[in-house]
Amino acid sequence: MPFPEKGIPREVLLAKMRERKRADADWRGGRTFSLVYPAGEDVDAMLRDAAELYLFENALNPFRFPSLRQMEDDVIALAGDLLHAGEGAGGAMTSGGTESILMAVKTARERGRAERGVTRPDMVVPFSAHPAFAKASHYLGIELKQVPLRPDFRADVSAAEKLIGDDTVLVVGSAPNYPFGVIDPIPELAALAAARGVAFHTDACLGGFLLPFLEGLGEPVPPFDFRVPGVSTLSADVHKYGYCIKGASVILHRDKTHLNRHQLFLFDRWPGGTYGSFAMAGARPSAPIAAAWAILHHLGREGYQRLARAIRDTTRKLRDGIDAIPGLRVIGDPAMSVFAFGSDTLDVFAVGDRMDQKGWHLDRQKGPDALHLMVSPLHAQIADVFLADLREAARAPGKSKGADIRYS
Repeated sequence: MPFPEKGIPREVLLAKMRERKRADADWRGGRTFSLVYPAGEDVDAMLRDAAELYLFENALNPFRFPSLRQMEDDVIALAGDLLHAGEGAGGAMTSGGTESILMAVKTARERGRAERGVTRPDMVVPFSAHPAFAKASHYLGIELKQVPLRPDFRADVSAAEKLIGDDTVLVVGSAPNYPFGVIDPIPELAALAAARGVAFHTDACLGGFLLPFLEGLGEPVPPFDFRVPGVSTLSADVHKYGYCIKGASVILHRDKTHLNRHQLFLFDRWPGGTYGSFAMAGARPSAPIAAAWAILHHLGREGYQRLARAIRDTTRKLRDGIDAIPGLRVIGDPAMSVFAFGSDTLDVFAVGDRMDQKGWHLDRQKGPDALHLMVSPLHAQIADVFLADLREAARAPGKSKGADIRYS
């Protein structure tokens, strides 16, 4: 494509963009089960107004935009309160779960070097953990040791214990994991780490802004947050079940001194003065920070409980409906709204192909072969139609075109 010689009028460009957008997945119609987490028109309106107010500012320099610095501090404090971080805690906002995980791993590496003299670090991570840990391993030069799963798809604590060695700088558990929606045995894993003087990270990118509200509804939520002794860092995505725009996540530290000593990057050996950053990015968009601050205050505990109730009820309806379809079954016992379903008798990817033809977008995964869902409040409106289409797709699915894996 040649660079345009003359500018193109705004309306012409917008018309072209709208035309291209028609090929995108219909998330507003509830046809997707990942990537976007719609929570209603009132939420959309609040996000739109807050983002537009801070569309052009740069969050790189908090001294030039003190309102942004205060909003980021507030978001961290609110998340810390929700997840029981306690006095002396600290944190930072990032662009998403992957960056939060990268910063947690970087902090653990630096702590291991400073406190125990570790020069060839490794980390012990469940096989079901998010690929962001493998990315951190690759980027940061840390060996990845994967913990096998138990039959219930949670990390095997005995196997983890055998993998922890003198060079281990981090042990990880998910709350919940992405593939199966189950919560790893966080107290047992964190105790193993603490006994060896090793940092422990709870990856609550999915559950951090939903599990506390399910607990508030009386649902049985396994321990996962800072109430668990030994948990040193925790990641939670505001742009998932916090319902913020992309990208907004939080990395929390039980001890703020680790944030300042080991996560913070400082550099002054150049002509431009001291450069400091708590995250990978330099220039940072301000709209997600403003939107996160706004939506947390706009919804409050009452609003989040209302949305959690809708998600819980819809998830129950979908799980029961899937289990009632001959040949299909939900895998494991998911803790919240993230789950997968497979089959012992059907080609489940062929079922997925049939659902694609009906306009639904289900993610594929292997080990075992399964279709994957993440339920949002909007899905309450389409649950019956989805289950009816799924029953029809499962009657005679045929053979799949291929077991392509679709990532979220």
